[in-house]
Amino acid sequence: MADDAAGTKLGDRMTTGFTIAIDGPAAAGKGTISKAVAAHYGFAHLDTGLLYRAVGARVLIGDDPIEAATTLQPTDLDRDDLRTAEVAQSASKVAVIAEVRAALVDFQRAFARRAGGAVLDGRDIGTVICPNAQVKLYVTASAEIRAKRRFLELTAKGQMTTIDEVLADVKARDDRDMNRAEAPLKPAKDALIIDTSDLSIEEALKVALDEIASQT
Repeated sequence: MADDAAGTKLGDRMTTGFTIAIDGPAAAGKGTISKAVAAHYGFAHLDTGLLYRAVGARVLIGDDPIEAATTLQPTDLDRDDLRTAEVAQSASKVAVIAEVRAALVDFQRAFARRAGGAVLDGRDIGTVICPNAQVKLYVTASAEIRAKRRFLELTAKGQMTTIDEVLADVKARDDRDMNRAEAPLKPAKDALIIDTSDLSIEEALKVALDEIASQT
């Protein structure tokens, strides 16, 4: 009943928009949780990391990062290589460029305001992109757990790597994301922190849905 009531309240507010901001480091589970939350409420979902990955992928083939960001096309988000470790590192590097971030901010904020509700996941949604989001979550896990998850994901796709290499990449990206001058990765002051190190996806999703219900 409580879940149905929450859904009704959200439905009543859809005409003016309802934004759920979900942030966190790589491989913490925020993408999976975000998609499940969006599906649960029938909201639109945007993985904002894909925007930076798409820019990073274009930089790897020689494009200027600022030009790539300002001319980004929907088709750029459909590339098959956006989930590779190389593109992830490139995305993290271009994300520290203020002009790149500025070029992508308007797109993200417009998406967040859409009627019908929106779930955005990334690294600065609750702190910079949507500081007034109705619900803010920060999904995290230990570096070791996240590296293991990413290692299994990459090797399942046939990519050759080692757990040590993946852990080094995870720590390097964390350091770059958390210490960049522009929009560093950190929880919003009013975000609920969900540590998924010892949680199943089902358990983490329940925590997220319970928090959303409590805010509506």
